[in-house]
Amino acid sequence: MRRFKSLMIMVICAIMVLDSCKKGSDGPVSPGPDEPNPPTTGVSLNFPKKEMRAVWISTAWGLDWPIGVYGETQQKLAYIAMLDKFKLLKINTIFFQVKAMGDAFYNSPYEPWATSITGVRGKDPGYDILKFLIDEAHNREIEFHAWMNPYRIATRAGSSSSYPVLHSSVKPDWVVSHEKIQIYNPAVPEVRTRLADIIKDLIGKYDVDGVHFDDYFYPDPSGAGQMVSDQADYSKYGQGYATIEAFRRANVDQAIQGVHDAIVATKPSVVFSVSPAASKDYNYNTLYADIAKWCQQGWVDLLIPQLYQEIGNKSNDFQTNLSIWSQYNYTAALVIGHAIYKFGDATQASAFQSTAELEKQFDLTKKNKKSVGSALYSAKYIMDNKIGISDKLASLYRDPAVIPFMGRSVLPMPGNVGGLKVVGNKLSWGKLEGMKAIVYYFSDLKAEGTVFAVTDASEISITLNGYYCVSFLNKDNKEGKVSDPVKF
Repeated sequence: MRRFKSLMIMVICAIMVLDSCKKGSDGPVSPGPDEPNPPTTGVSLNFPKKEMRAVWISTAWGLDWPIGVYGETQQKLAYIAMLDKFKLLKINTIFFQVKAMGDAFYNSPYEPWATSITGVRGKDPGYDILKFLIDEAHNREIEFHAWMNPYRIATRAGSSSSYPVLHSSVKPDWVVSHEKIQIYNPAVPEVRTRLADIIKDLIGKYDVDGVHFDDYFYPDPSGAGQMVSDQADYSKYGQGYATIEAFRRANVDQAIQGVHDAIVATKPSVVFSVSPAASKDYNYNTLYADIAKWCQQGWVDLLIPQLYQEIGNKSNDFQTNLSIWSQYNYTAALVIGHAIYKFGDATQASAFQSTAELEKQFDLTKKNKKSVGSALYSAKYIMDNKIGISDKLASLYRDPAVIPFMGRSVLPMPGNVGGLKVVGNKLSWGKLEGMKAIVYYFSDLKAEGTVFAVTDASEISITLNGYYCVSFLNKDNKEGKVSDPVKF
């Protein structure tokens, strides 16, 4: 009897294994953002963690760029100087604000040219500014993600000032004008359609690597001043929702899902990211943004919480929030936002008067199993380098990094590396068109490796004794099999 039971258990286990194989046979499964490097053909190596290294470039009120500079030549030179600095610091991604105030940094059928470009809202700058921005980033192997504020149209000090005239395509009943902020009304279905249409227009015309939303959804009452009641919206559209709060969250949910679906239908390789405020509860209860739901549903590819408080902050501790978000990112890649703007500002906490705080935050971020990088707010403060914060970045980002895969792959997997060899002080391999090569270095085969280079070339000069191996990387950031190491 015992032998029969044992035999039956073995048969059941075998059936379960076969069934699980069938369930996984419907098609290739995209790896998560924290997937380890593909194995080498014959040697087990300790590869460095993939890492997004990003900077936000804010254009609202010209904060980071163009900072009141209105000439094309001067604007281009200032932008190039920023990118050259970022390249030197081995930063591999920028989030550039192309829609800050119901406006655009490109010729849009939906919104006027941004005021910060020329000083006049709606004035054409005379050149394809977004193509220039993207091309210069890509020329330096820096990803370009188009940062958009989904709802904000304008701000003002108070009701004594007027909001700017709405774009001709905007119907007045799509808009809510609170005392200090004017927004697209999240409750109106046409607004959600318009937002998706804006995204489709952008990604259809420009080679952006991602679309990015910040944390402005329903406005925070503390900053909006006297607010217009949305009770009428709830009465008109809110059937089926037990509370007005649930109705508001559902409105934002539908907008996020609509943008995700528009991206997948138009250009699925584009990464969709959101950067919520530090507190998960604040997003949920005040901005009506159910971030965890978006991640769980797969509507967001990349989550970048703005953890702008110091380690040990009594009300919003960096380490606590890091732990919380790493529990609720689900399938979304997790990148952590850091407040570079606070370093060296005498009005901020004492922790921000030393670059040691950034090093501690980076250390916690890298040790977190879910996180795959950092984003820095914002560009201006990297250029200012107060208290040597950019010098600290240079030491923290000593070696290059490989951006993790974090979206939908539409390209074939990269092939294997062939012909890898060392001749003199040159490491060379067979080039694969359309692919970048990742060169890894290991001081010995038991040590953790580093990224030596990410390059379009098929050879590179080497000087460090040890072991080198190479893999190919496609434009979706999918990595092929890593070669066996060669010794130098």
